[in-house]
Amino acid sequence: MITIFSKDYCPYCAAAKDLLKSLWAKFSEIDITNDDEKMIEISRISGMRTVPQIYVWEITKENCLWWYSDIAKLHEEGKLIEKIKQ
Repeated sequence: MITIFSKDYCPYCAAAKDLLKSLWAKFSEIDITNDDEKMIEISRISGMRTVPQIYVWEITKENCLWWYSDIAKLHEEGKLIEKIKQ
């Protein structure tokens, strides 16, 4: 399962969700637009204060795919589907 932490005004969040939808990948979205506590919580896990934060399986630093540009690059390299199906 994929979990995306996003904000409703973030174009990179929308792009990440669109990319995953185009691959028919199932994901859950957690909108943290107005949730500063959740932003602090996931920042402690990932070490970053930006969205989207995309996690595969468990919400741990090791399972974070980071930003939209990272998943787009994995997709271009043909590695994204493999990564999300592990």
